[in-house]
Amino acid sequence: MSTIESILNETRIFQPSQEFIQQANLSGMQAYQALCAEAELDHQGFWANQAKKLIVWHKLFSEVLNDKTPPFYQWFRDGELNVSYNCLDRHLATQGDKVAIIFESDEGEVIRSTYRELHRRVCQFANALKSQNIKKGDRVVIYMPMRIEAVVAMQACARIGAIHSVVFGGFSAKSLHERIVDASAVAIITADEQVRGGKQNPLKATVDEAILMGNIPSVKSVIVYQRTGAAVPFNPMRDVWWHEITQNASAQCEPEWVNAEHPLFTLYTSGSTGKPKGVQHSSAGYLLGTKVSMQWVFDYKPADVFWCTADVGWITGHSYVAYGPLAMGATQIIFEGIPTYPNPGRFWEIIQKHQVTTFYTAPTAIRSLIKLGADLPTQYNLSSLRLLGSVGEPINPEAWIWFYEKVGQSRCPIVDTWWQTETGCHMIAPMPGAVPLKPGSCTFPLPGISAAIVDEAGHDVENGKGGFLVIKKPFPSQIRTLWGDPERFKKTYFPEDIGNGHYYLAGDSAYRDNEGYFWIMGRIDDVLNVSGHRLGTMEIESALVANPLVAEAAVVGKPHEVKGEAVIAFVVLKGQYPQGEEILRLTNDLRDWVAKEIGPIAKPDEIRFGENLPKTRSGKIMRRLLRTLAKGEEITQDISTLENPAILEQLKNPSK
Repeated sequence: MSTIESILNETRIFQPSQEFIQQANLSGMQAYQALCAEAELDHQGFWANQAKKLIVWHKLFSEVLNDKTPPFYQWFRDGELNVSYNCLDRHLATQGDKVAIIFESDEGEVIRSTYRELHRRVCQFANALKSQNIKKGDRVVIYMPMRIEAVVAMQACARIGAIHSVVFGGFSAKSLHERIVDASAVAIITADEQVRGGKQNPLKATVDEAILMGNIPSVKSVIVYQRTGAAVPFNPMRDVWWHEITQNASAQCEPEWVNAEHPLFTLYTSGSTGKPKGVQHSSAGYLLGTKVSMQWVFDYKPADVFWCTADVGWITGHSYVAYGPLAMGATQIIFEGIPTYPNPGRFWEIIQKHQVTTFYTAPTAIRSLIKLGADLPTQYNLSSLRLLGSVGEPINPEAWIWFYEKVGQSRCPIVDTWWQTETGCHMIAPMPGAVPLKPGSCTFPLPGISAAIVDEAGHDVENGKGGFLVIKKPFPSQIRTLWGDPERFKKTYFPEDIGNGHYYLAGDSAYRDNEGYFWIMGRIDDVLNVSGHRLGTMEIESALVANPLVAEAAVVGKPHEVKGEAVIAFVVLKGQYPQGEEILRLTNDLRDWVAKEIGPIAKPDEIRFGENLPKTRSGKIMRRLLRTLAKGEEITQDISTLENPAILEQLKNPSK
């Protein structure tokens, strides 16, 4: 393998303040290194200690790790617990009246729910699920707006041992249908409509459409939460109202004690074949991962007001909305709307109003917020913030600096977190009271996580050279299998030719600098081979966004008969969409800029300007569509999840 070349040259370092170090759960580099050394010395003993300390067990485990049939690892497999009990019941005696969730609706209505109230609602809904003959091991699809009810539904499933599969409310009927069929779901929990940005979007109608596509004999009931009161089709043989089945349900529901390896949920993620992959997570290992990362990475304190902006339809919303914060007994924000409605300062308004201390969001959202008004955060009182976080993709250094200076007022560390649906929780991220930060780097692995960078034969590569990111040892929160497809699981994540099938292959390219910091360079399939040089797309994107005129950029490759691949850049400017001769001038300026920032090899062959990039409703850039556009091919992929399908036409033709 010709190693992937690193072309990003970022030298700025930001030390944690003495004040932050002194109060941190992991205080100073020595404390972090001591934990890493402990895990290195006794990997199983380290995780056993964490599991005993952080989880309330109904029956304590006697075996830590069963690794007899790799990669089907089992952790704490003879232990018994209930995840909902660990998130709710355990807090009732000590802090039952503490606010668990501060919910703010799209319209601005605020609802506060204490741990006692949340426990009552979860128990009632768990009993309502039982009344629909839903039992331990059954799969339940949740297709809900971003409200307290979505968390109640997830926790209620966990309480009775049902396996939930949350589908993001922006997915089409076809995508929903595929997931219902694959999971053989017995029930669907949905709402009449969802409200985002002042608009009503149908959910129940989409569920009906998905069912009408056929081949879903498993679904016996559809539970409908009344969000807007809109008239929806109702089949009395199958459909039931949430409020009616919970009205007389008991507020007491004994948790179902399940085996540590009992599946807590499946969550579908995109696959290269187009068929979604049902990532299956266990109960105990997953819960442990969310708790250690809340402590180490988010430096959780009982007085914190925690806000992760992710929807529960994604893994981030599972780990750092529905489970991690509640397992810690935290107060958290749940927001139904979007950052631009009814004004572009909505996020900053929420932070100011609810005194948020920890703010965790995606680089895409950060770049969008810059475009909405780079100085807007300075118009709000954000002094309550003490920690910022980034998730979902590598954050380019210029966006990092803006986030640090304008939002964190140059005093809040930024935890740039690398992890995946499949890992369940953070894998590589700064311990904010220990690790000096480098903009754009996710820094170092968490204690107990054996991350490494290898070539295609599985050999470690030297610092400064890129390769495949792997995790060499099993860890509690990792994916257990793909639902109903163990062979695809092995082939995708534990290929025989890398580490003899024992290394978890992340599918990301990365490198370590001379100080051992990890830098994610993008997906392996987002690596361009230009004239024999393997270049990570993220680094070219970072160079483009460093230009003061550029708000956002996405880079893809297309076949080139001379160079192998040509670099195609899609660019959104901070100012107006360019016209006429201005397009040519800007194209040349930006190509020269990239050549200066990185080197002539990385100069985009083509730059296309747009008013936006094609994104899902969660803000994720659909790079596959950009690759199709770059090649000049017709789009045949499903675009129903796009927030802005009209943008495809604008980006179709190369800018002259």
